[in-house]
Amino acid sequence: MPFINYASHEINCKIVYYGPGLCGKTTNLQYIFAKTNPALKGKMISLETETERTLFFDFLPLALGQIKGFKARFHLYTVPGQVFYDASRRLILRGVDGVVFVADSQAERYEANLESLENLRENLEQHGYDLDHMPYVVQYNKRDLPTAVDLDFLRANLNPTNVPDYEAVATTGHNVFPTLKAIARQVVEDLKKR
Repeated sequence: MPFINYASHEINCKIVYYGPGLCGKTTNLQYIFAKTNPALKGKMISLETETERTLFFDFLPLALGQIKGFKARFHLYTVPGQVFYDASRRLILRGVDGVVFVADSQAERYEANLESLENLRENLEQHGYDLDHMPYVVQYNKRDLPTAVDLDFLRANLNPTNVPDYEAVATTGHNVFPTLKAIARQVVEDLKKR
């Protein structure tokens, strides 16, 4: 549910990057932050554990045009990938307007992808959301690695509803911005229907 600030004429939308541990959620946001015009971005906040995994969230307000006279501001979050931070995952999903599921393309991470996707559905349901009826994009990250699974296999098993999806390499930025643009476009279209 977007937050509308009438005083500043802003519509604030929340996009959450979700996926298993070490799949590239934080790397996506770091790349977006590094390549975005300083005039369009706020401060990125990153809370990490000793192992440098995202513990809570990365926060990046990003201004992207106007909706019905209001400036659109997107707040990008990542969730911790580790299962024992499930309460944090649920908290971060509260008020979400769109989700990017970042899948790790490596064969050995396939089960972790499935578990994370199921966990996403469960956590969204606790907030009254249905993943099949909200802005949603899938990103297959780490496509450059030799252990990357066949794309058709990943699509069949991680994206059976055929939402927009992208092959990506977040460390180089390959398809990072197209993924963001796709989810932002869906969120804006969803807002215009209301």
